[in-house]
Amino acid sequence: MTNKYAVLLRGINVSGHRKVPMAELRTVLAELGHGDVRTYLNSGNAAFSSDATDEDVLAAGVEQAIEDHFGFHVDCLVRGGPYLRAVAEACPFPAAELEGRQLHVTYFSGPVTPERFAALDPQTYLPEEFRLGDRALYLYAPDGLGRSKLAEQLSRPGLNRGINSTSRNWNTVVKLLEMTAD
Repeated sequence: MTNKYAVLLRGINVSGHRKVPMAELRTVLAELGHGDVRTYLNSGNAAFSSDATDEDVLAAGVEQAIEDHFGFHVDCLVRGGPYLRAVAEACPFPAAELEGRQLHVTYFSGPVTPERFAALDPQTYLPEEFRLGDRALYLYAPDGLGRSKLAEQLSRPGLNRGINSTSRNWNTVVKLLEMTAD
């Protein structure tokens, strides 16, 4: 059975650093044997099909192929279409009523617990808010990510120690759902 996946690359094509052209990324993914390879935007979003079922093994393969091809390491998360749909459906904020730039999902390589974020006082950042989901964090930032004080705190290295993460705005979340739909 063929499964559809999204691969999320972290921290590429930012200010001219760690350049990964999407055409080359498509080639790298195809050379790994993945089918139906497509990319979205220039910020490290791709979709592909594969008979494989282990997301961590797929991510490790993509990371190694990127390092071999481009000469630098890029953290990657691979998530299947059903998982991406479940994350979108579990969103605790009214996504349909918000602009895509106001709502973000941070995907984590493993589970995160409320204890990890206990040092943050949610009242300090209102009207910004966050909620935890299954290997995901939902962030409502009404003025966008660039102006978000809460996003700045959530991305502190200490909070993410020992776990890989990467964030996408809601527009990208929806597009990845479309790209991985059956």
